[in-house]
Amino acid sequence: MRLRLLAAALVALLLAGCANNAAPQRAANGRKQLTVLLDWTPNTNHSGMYIAKEKGFYKKAGLDVKIIEPGQNSNATQMLATGKVDFAVSTEDEITPAIAQGLPVVSVGAIIQHDTSSLVALSSTGITRPRDLVGKKYGGFGGQLEKAVLQKLVACDGGDPSKIQYLNVGDADYRVGLTKHFYDYAWIFDGWEWLQLSKVDHMKVNRIPFANYEKCIPDYYTPLIATSQQLIKADPGTVSAFMHATRQGYQDAMAHPDDAVNALMKAAPDLDRNLVSLSAHYLASRYAADPATWGWQEAAVWNRFTTFLEQAKMLDGKVDVNKAFTNKFLGEGSGSS
Repeated sequence: MRLRLLAAALVALLLAGCANNAAPQRAANGRKQLTVLLDWTPNTNHSGMYIAKEKGFYKKAGLDVKIIEPGQNSNATQMLATGKVDFAVSTEDEITPAIAQGLPVVSVGAIIQHDTSSLVALSSTGITRPRDLVGKKYGGFGGQLEKAVLQKLVACDGGDPSKIQYLNVGDADYRVGLTKHFYDYAWIFDGWEWLQLSKVDHMKVNRIPFANYEKCIPDYYTPLIATSQQLIKADPGTVSAFMHATRQGYQDAMAHPDDAVNALMKAAPDLDRNLVSLSAHYLASRYAADPATWGWQEAAVWNRFTTFLEQAKMLDGKVDVNKAFTNKFLGEGSGSS
């Protein structure tokens, strides 16, 4: 959402020669050392990687994998482009503008096969569909993508998007904002915030799933796993080894959600175990339609979302979708072809 200015700054960093794109080094135990940057604090979206680490899938693949959380001023695209990390959890709405700026990043696997975003409002507001948002106040980050999606949703449902009210609240606790009536609705992710609000906090809320309006707005990959073109060129075997082991971890999370709970709670013991369990079971059937297709990305999804960003004037350059993602490191049996 904030990538246009950031991407320009990253290009300057690269031109200044800040990138360090050497192939991963081997540790004393002979395994290759890799660093993975998360997009947020540890949560169920990351479960497959924690399982792969906990169950030794990475070790068996000859890898020492370090999973790190983002710092206050760090960004996945920046860290990849400058060679500070080997892989990062990101989103299509971050990767696409970065590629438009010429940054050498590429998506190598979709963590969740479809967008699980929704808008949520207290039931007392009467908001049940996009046109009900007219005249109501939205609480969010104030990003371009948020506004583009909301405007398209409202217009598509026969409402006047110019009458949407916006309030920039940043990383807010939506439970407080909604119940205190600071704003009327917010953008959430079903596998975490929706479960927290409805199942843990037992709030009376209505949800507008984006998946119900794909004729109006595009599906897109959020989150995904990205790496750099430099690493792919320097050491494609290591990229394959990492993605094979990671795929195995997510397939385990699909088959055994409680294993995902245990692995994540071991890595982040301060999380609410009840919420983690609800989320792990919810996502088990949503990481992919079939375990064999985990990570697979479709060109049609990238094309439609890229066109949406272009129409929203969120891209400062052209994007070759064929270079934005690849399925070749997922291994045999993945995808539909």
